[in-house]
Amino acid sequence: MNNGISLKELAAELNLAPSTVSRALNDSYEISEATKKKVISMAEKLNYQPNPFARSLRENKSKTIAVIIPERINYFFSQVIDGIEEITSEHGYHLLVYSTHEDVEKEKKILSLLQNGRADAIVMSVSSQTSDVSHLKRLHDRGLPILFFDRICSEIPTTKFITNDYESAFEGTKHLIQQGCKKIAFLMLSKELSITKERHRGYVDALKMAGMEPEPAFSLHCCHSDEDNTQLIRELLLSSNRPDGILSSVEKLALATYQAVKKTNLSIPDDLKIISFSNMSIAGLLNPSLTTITQPAETIGEECAKLLIKKLTKPRQPDLLNQVITIPSKITIRESTLVR
Repeated sequence: MNNGISLKELAAELNLAPSTVSRALNDSYEISEATKKKVISMAEKLNYQPNPFARSLRENKSKTIAVIIPERINYFFSQVIDGIEEITSEHGYHLLVYSTHEDVEKEKKILSLLQNGRADAIVMSVSSQTSDVSHLKRLHDRGLPILFFDRICSEIPTTKFITNDYESAFEGTKHLIQQGCKKIAFLMLSKELSITKERHRGYVDALKMAGMEPEPAFSLHCCHSDEDNTQLIRELLLSSNRPDGILSSVEKLALATYQAVKKTNLSIPDDLKIISFSNMSIAGLLNPSLTTITQPAETIGEECAKLLIKKLTKPRQPDLLNQVITIPSKITIRESTLVR
């Protein structure tokens, strides 16, 4: 039981600001030795005992890092988390993993929850609905270290880890063209996402370089319901002007394409060739096996964690640099794009 006085009362007795008293008690370099002595002797005289829990919150040492991802059922995100954990566990930090389920309101709730010292830092990939970023700015302004990966928020001056989305989509589209595709569609979840913009730009540029005109109807916006996506893709495949090649910007839409093809008389790769951004371990087991652009997920996770641990464990470490670090993806060609 603490019968002593509170920090506020101690500060009033000393005629100092509570923040000054707190810093003096924590032996901060910002406070003069004379003030520290004065504060400590008064604290002893008045039986001031700090609350250890409040202190750990004040020092913001929960030894926890929050990881915010848009969805769990995506191999890419689970591999990133493995990479982060690999590094953080060595330093005694544990992870709090939150999923926004692609819902910006949920994202805002999670972030407001994290403003109270529950985590020492945040690693996040934004939801596909995130266009207004004021909730992210507020958090960053409060001084909580925050890093972005994959789906980044360029307006926040911090470090972001991405892969070479533009080049990968360019090369993936070029591969489809080399395999004889004349009408290539691009499947995406959200126009707002940084990664979608970059991948779409790579797709469009590859078409133009081959002298092909991108058709608006071939840039297909899908949603989060697998059933609806399958139906949407099936309609595209049954239209009089159907694509013979597909670049899928996320693995979820590649799987929906496989489902849609089953509901038509078409076959992969004879009538339709498909390449997808994907970290699925089962891509090679699909029938036919899927040509993939694989992101270096685990490496991205490890690099995020290394940077944060450095920031959290070294006192007076400067702020995270406003920079974008690119770690390249790898294309693996399988049956879904081969000419038979």
